[in-house]
Amino acid sequence: MRAAEWFVNLLTAYAGAGVAFGIAFVLGGVQRIDPGAKGAGPGFRLMILPGVAALWPALLLRWVRHRTVLGGRS
Repeated sequence: MRAAEWFVNLLTAYAGAGVAFGIAFVLGGVQRIDPGAKGAGPGFRLMILPGVAALWPALLLRWVRHRTVLGGRS
């Protein structure tokens, strides 16, 4: 496999994981780590989805740390 193909496959996997995480995060995680997002409508969630998909590793880490601080409670 050429380096360019490997790189494209890596980016595709990253994007796929980001979209999967993003959907789960905007449906349930965002209001858990950001109290200001409670009660936010679908428009807000659609607006943040691309950013969440791009920054999913950092947000996953923050979500896990938040759950750990709360003792597993959401």
